[in-house]
Amino acid sequence: MLIAHLRFPIAPEHRQIATDALLESAPAVRAMPGCMAFHPVHDPADPAMLGIVHEWQSEADFAAYTASDLFKAFGERIRPLMTGKPESRRFHAKLIEVVA
Repeated sequence: MLIAHLRFPIAPEHRQIATDALLESAPAVRAMPGCMAFHPVHDPADPAMLGIVHEWQSEADFAAYTASDLFKAFGERIRPLMTGKPESRRFHAKLIEVVA
């Protein structure tokens, strides 16, 4: 399983526009093969920071997402709103248990 955390700086006045873009793309990303989770997040301590937590069944599934037209279109929409470079961290994980 691959977990990816993405954080990116954004002008506070563009936070809602970026949030809307994340929320609009979420259903399509979640429907992609191998996507286990796609969670847009706000940093409550920093109004100039947004993020996404991804969970994917495999690196190949995540690579297919990052090569997709959906990912490219999202980037074209969000990058002009960013005030700096995004930071991406990727982790391999083993799912031990799902508790509902």
